[in-house]
Amino acid sequence: MDWKFYLARLGPLLGLVLVLLLFSVLRPQTFLTWRNAEIMLLQTTVVAMAALGMTLIIISGGIDLSVGSNIALCTVVVALLLNAGSPPVLAAAGGVVAGASCGLLIGLLVAKGRLAPFIVTLGAWGALRGLAKGLAGETMVTARSTWLNTLLQSLGDGQKWRLLPTGVWMLLVLALLLSAVLRYTRFGRYIFAIGSNEQTARLCGIGIERTKIMIYVCGAAFAGLAGVLQFSYLTVGDPTTATGMELSVIAAVVIGGASLAGGQGSVAGTIIGAFIMTVVSNGCTKMGLPNWVQEIVTGCIIVTAVAVDALRCRHWKKQ
Repeated sequence: MDWKFYLARLGPLLGLVLVLLLFSVLRPQTFLTWRNAEIMLLQTTVVAMAALGMTLIIISGGIDLSVGSNIALCTVVVALLLNAGSPPVLAAAGGVVAGASCGLLIGLLVAKGRLAPFIVTLGAWGALRGLAKGLAGETMVTARSTWLNTLLQSLGDGQKWRLLPTGVWMLLVLALLLSAVLRYTRFGRYIFAIGSNEQTARLCGIGIERTKIMIYVCGAAFAGLAGVLQFSYLTVGDPTTATGMELSVIAAVVIGGASLAGGQGSVAGTIIGAFIMTVVSNGCTKMGLPNWVQEIVTGCIIVTAVAVDALRCRHWKKQ
């Protein structure tokens, strides 16, 4: 039995259990409540939704620094479509399509243009944020109230039978579907193959360019869904929202066990990684620690996760 293999797989889950136990012991009266658990779920949902798409990209050996700007752009698109009289479903679909279109452009530049994903998405990070501000007239876009506003609302007394808010259910269902795609479909196997060794994947007959474009489109579509959820949370289109969220999204994937070198990662690990960051932030708040302490702790967790990934990669190369 390779205990290192199982430790690598179970590491994120063990980390989540440890931080939950830590804050449960330190602040049992305020941390161990259903209301606080619901708050943490709602706080995790937007980042985790975007992180699902980032999982595909990082497994393939890529990166996307524009996800935060993409989310902001999608909130503006949803608000503008609602104000134009579009039904809520079409407005939400418009936000997802806007996000996926940005992914298509990035994918074409990376796959066809042979440009580095870091450079392309760094440029998109600024361009998409500017586009969002331009569409919004450099202000927040107030939209009419619809059922979209309730996706991330806390459950009322008469809604406890639903167990979780609608947005959280969306996240869980899509996470299960994406996990099945990665595990059981040809597209999923291609993603891992490209991330593990792109040249070998090319020699095996995998359409590298086509697959990379699909990966970035899917990744950005999840950012679009995160934008819809962010709009639900804010109830306005905000071109300045999600600033710096790309770091939280990437961190969730890495903390969840994905390798920045590509070829490794899982949906379950990503969800756990996103929840770990939320639990740490929430627990520090319950303890009354200032924001700068929370940021230091989160940064240390991210660096530790990357260091573990580097050690794991060296171990595999020696075998």
